[in-house]
Formats: sequence, C-alpha cells, structure tokens
Amino acid sequence: MNTNLNEVLNVTTKMNTHKANTYSPLALAYIGDGVYELFIRTYVLSRGNMPVNKMHKASRELVRATAQAKLYHLIEDMLTEEELQVLKRGRNAKSISAPKNADITEYRHATGVEALIGYLYLEGRIDRINEIIEIGLNAL
Repeated sequence: MNTNLNEVLNVTTKMNTHKANTYSPLALAYIGDGVYELFIRTYVLSRGNMPVNKMHKASRELVRATAQAKLYHLIEDMLTEEELQVLKRGRNAKSISAPKNADITEYRHATGVEALIGYLYLEGRIDRINEIIEIGLNAL
C-alpha cells in the first residue's frame, strides 16, 4: 500500500467545506460511525482500567442506535443551521440496510447523528464533535 497511515489520518487538514458537502449523507454516516465509536471507546477507556469485556459492553450501550437517537433530540436545538441541515440529510437518507436493534425511526435519527459526526470530522472540527458527544454522555 502506497498511502501511509499518517496521510490518511491527516485527511481533515486537507478537506474543506466544499469537499465535505460533496459526500452523500450515507457516506458521511459511514465515516461518522467509525469516528463516533472511536470517541466512545476512548471515553470508556478513560474511565479507568477494567476487563475488556466490560469496556466492550459499556461502549456497545453508548453506540447503539437508541442512544444515538436520544443524542439526536438532545442536540437538535443547539446546532447551527449548517449542522442541522447535515443532521436532517442524514436522517432522511434512504439506507438499504435494516436496523438490527432499533425501530426505523431510531435508526434514521442515529444515521443523522453519524452523518453530522462524519461531516464535522471531515471539516476538522474535532472540538465540536467533542462538545456534541459530551452532551450525550452527560445526559445518558
């Protein structure tokens, strides 16, 4: 592979709003899912050393569609117009995959949150991601 990992991880320094806006809501949700999980796993790890199965269980509860759907409603009123537009585009995107442990409404709200996280990540707005996830962690 010719691409080095640092180049891939530094993608946020090379992106701009125009580029982030060109991705479909489901593509934004795809990257947002991974970013969200990484933030949650880091949070769980920061709570102290514990058996890995306990860390996995704690993380799993926080990354479930039901938890992300709750986060959707917690942050909806505090978003900028631009962020709200991305959130709604993600929510309204038609996915071919079916929810496993949530109803369709929760799944769509979760997709909206993941799209927003992905968008902010590609924009390099890591502090904003932290702020949004912290709101959810404080309320859940």
